Amino acid sequence: MKKVWKRLLWIVIGLFISMNMIAFFHAYKFTHFSESGIHKTKNPKELGVLSKVKTLLFGINNPKPINQTQPSRPFETIRLQSSERIECWHIKVDSSKGTVIVFHGFSGSKSLMLDKSEEFNKLGYNTLLVDFIGTGGSEGNATTIGYKEAQDVKVCLDYLIQTNAKNIVLFGTSMGAASILRAAREFQINPACAIIECPFGSMYKTTCARFEQMKVPCFPMAGLLVFWGGAQNGFWAFSHNPQDYATSVKFPTLLLYGGKDAEVSREEIDQIFTNLNGKKRLNTFADAGHENYLKKYKKEWVTEVSAFLNDNIPDDKK
Repeated sequence: MKKVWKRLLWIVIGLFISMNMIAFFHAYKFTHFSESGIHKTKNPKELGVLSKVKTLLFGINNPKPINQTQPSRPFETIRLQSSERIECWHIKVDSSKGTVIVFHGFSGSKSLMLDKSEEFNKLGYNTLLVDFIGTGGSEGNATTIGYKEAQDVKVCLDYLIQTNAKNIVLFGTSMGAASILRAAREFQINPACAIIECPFGSMYKTTCARFEQMKVPCFPMAGLLVFWGGAQNGFWAFSHNPQDYATSVKFPTLLLYGGKDAEVSREEIDQIFTNLNGKKRLNTFADAGHENYLKKYKKEWVTEVSAFLNDNIPDDKK
């Protein structure tokens, strides 16, 4: 009988070690971009059974995002010192009403935000498009899914304040939105207002959502992945919860969400919205997923954003 229990104990220990090894490598590949040229792993919905198993065991291939296009308008390239040197594009318009700082999502880059930038430019705003640490033209190859990127938000805001820019607006999608919320908690930033799209409520929940998309249980691997992802990057990832950061937001905020978002639940969005302490508005695009809302809802997006900016940056402040 003792031999049976001893054997079972060794099996349990072996499984525990194996799961932690898988989580360790998976977390590293998720938070560290690989060399450009390696094929990126497809969306979980597009993977076959064997590919899903391979992804679960060895992690995703995620090459460092690059900027494949440049602005069609005249722009200035600016490099600022954050935890790494970050690269930005500054696009100015005549008689601007203010400046919108534009932050991309996970595995994105500033070139993917050029369509949003163009809409802000048409509305009369300068834009400052930012490559977070580890992406595009910025230094490094790691991402912390909005945790350390909050410093990038503060650095860009401080830069514009130092140049006497007026009516500074923060815009972020997904990870970019989470970074703005964390910056509000950590640095007590105070922009004129902010527009945030589909921020996740917690690091653990957004990790679980990826397992659910592949139709596999999130316990216990999601927790191990969050643990090792934080440990490898020097922070406690279980405390990385934008829904909690939202309580520190005192400035006007427009929260945008896709009704068919498989990565961020309605519960998370409602909790973030409830926790926002400033003037706030929530708009849902019913048939949109975790995607660029301009693809399906361009007219509605522009109308909603324009109305929000007009309400919070009145004529006497321009």
